[in-house]
Amino acid sequence: MTAAQAIVACMKKEGADKTFCVPGESYLPVLDALHDEPSIDVISTRHEGGAAFMAEGYAKAALKPGIVLATRAVGAANLSIGVHTAYQDSTPMVVFLGQVHRKFRGREGFQEVDLDRYFGHIAKWAVEVTDAERMPEIVQRAFRIAKSGRPGPVVIALPEDVLPEEAEMHFGPVTSIPKPAPSQQEVTLVERLLTTAKKPVIIAGGGVKNAQAEDDLVAFAEKYKIPVLAAFRRQDAFPNDHPLYAGHLGLGTNREILQTVNQADVIIALGTRLSEVTTQDYSIIRPDKKLIHVAIDHDTIGKVYGPDIGIVADLKEALQVLMYMEIDGAWGSWANARRQAYEKVSRIEASADDVINKQIIAHIAKRLPQNALLTTDAGNFAGWLHAFYPFREKHTYVGPTSGAMGYGMPAALGAKLAFPEKIVVSLSGDGGFMMTGQELETAVRNNIPVICLVFNNNMYGTIRMHQEMHYPKKVEATDLGDVSFKDLAISVGADGYSVRTIEEFEVAFDQAIQKLRPAVIEIITGKEQISVSSTITQIRDR
Repeated sequence: MTAAQAIVACMKKEGADKTFCVPGESYLPVLDALHDEPSIDVISTRHEGGAAFMAEGYAKAALKPGIVLATRAVGAANLSIGVHTAYQDSTPMVVFLGQVHRKFRGREGFQEVDLDRYFGHIAKWAVEVTDAERMPEIVQRAFRIAKSGRPGPVVIALPEDVLPEEAEMHFGPVTSIPKPAPSQQEVTLVERLLTTAKKPVIIAGGGVKNAQAEDDLVAFAEKYKIPVLAAFRRQDAFPNDHPLYAGHLGLGTNREILQTVNQADVIIALGTRLSEVTTQDYSIIRPDKKLIHVAIDHDTIGKVYGPDIGIVADLKEALQVLMYMEIDGAWGSWANARRQAYEKVSRIEASADDVINKQIIAHIAKRLPQNALLTTDAGNFAGWLHAFYPFREKHTYVGPTSGAMGYGMPAALGAKLAFPEKIVVSLSGDGGFMMTGQELETAVRNNIPVICLVFNNNMYGTIRMHQEMHYPKKVEATDLGDVSFKDLAISVGADGYSVRTIEEFEVAFDQAIQKLRPAVIEIITGKEQISVSSTITQIRDR
């Protein structure tokens, strides 16, 4: 078969059923091979960045590699934001990029870039295939690397003259993902450390979700009565309505929730890289605290904080083994106190005096089924979701820990394709939505019924907040013009609504749920209430 046909055969062996792309002449043989494989849907998008975010959102929801295809340097550069997001978010992704003819390499051929070097720093592996007969070997290796250990993106560059070449192809088996478990010695060390703990706390990260260990984490926390905090944008790793849930470590986290870490003497970090945001600028894990760090990747352990106990393990395997520790922890009162602190600052009930952002979060929490899936863009608008929305079930949240703008809506399309039976709602600001708003047409063309909430305050709100903090009253480059997102939606065939009050929103949201069509609800908000905790005037006064 041809090298292009071998690529598609590898996709099929890996169980792929969706790919995302912007078509390009450099990889036409792959598109032709996909045409002949009816089991794999090809979603053609309006921009490579949108395609990459769709693949990343699909992978986060489906828990299997997202596949994205694009042409040479120009397409590759456009989708690099999605590769970076997959890398920081530990999301499995396989990226196929067209490349110039082998004979033209090194001459600055049309759209030539050394793609393996270009992506080397933000991918788990980047490689260029120069021999057609090695295509199955390298593509299967790419899927293995993307899925194994700490998941992430792999980039494969495909010289256009290699793709139509025929060769005798040999395929290996689909490799199962290694799932190491803690040794008995490591379990004993954890047991000894926890025996002396007074106020332990768990920080649950994406590794819990990747290992599908959410139920195991609940059982572990319940057995030992240890409070659980969610790492940045990993809130659905543990049910937020559980008596042991103590809050989310994100941007602008309330001080009451931060006190849970400040007062803890032992931190059990499960499947988290202890990122800058989760650790509040690397400030909350101090030398006076003991750290137990369990992660699937040995490079993650000790990368930020040297742990007292570091364990390389799959989270599901680790939690099941740690259930057999003989610990008589008297931590129930500690856990209750931290739950009460969380509830004190996270009550979702909204009054008529509350800003419309909170009123909307309160309404969608009441109106949506518990298994509805929400995605978010980057921006201050997400603070209300993070602070008040209760994620009660697993697989209900997809958000960019990389902080990428333009992520929310295309990621929602990918998530909806992974869970077509779920209601999927994206939340974006006006700045972020416009960065990938063209993918709304992709939703219409492919009949992907997502509901997009756009909080429109005519500015880059997060940057304006920081601008006011450091250079008060000196507004530069953060104001945006008027855009009718309602009319934008209607122009591409989606349903569009524009609301200014919670009453108008309730009507529009109910209609959007009932119609099962792509929809945009534009929420007109003011500039003054710039974050959950502060107004512009308050920031200036401080």
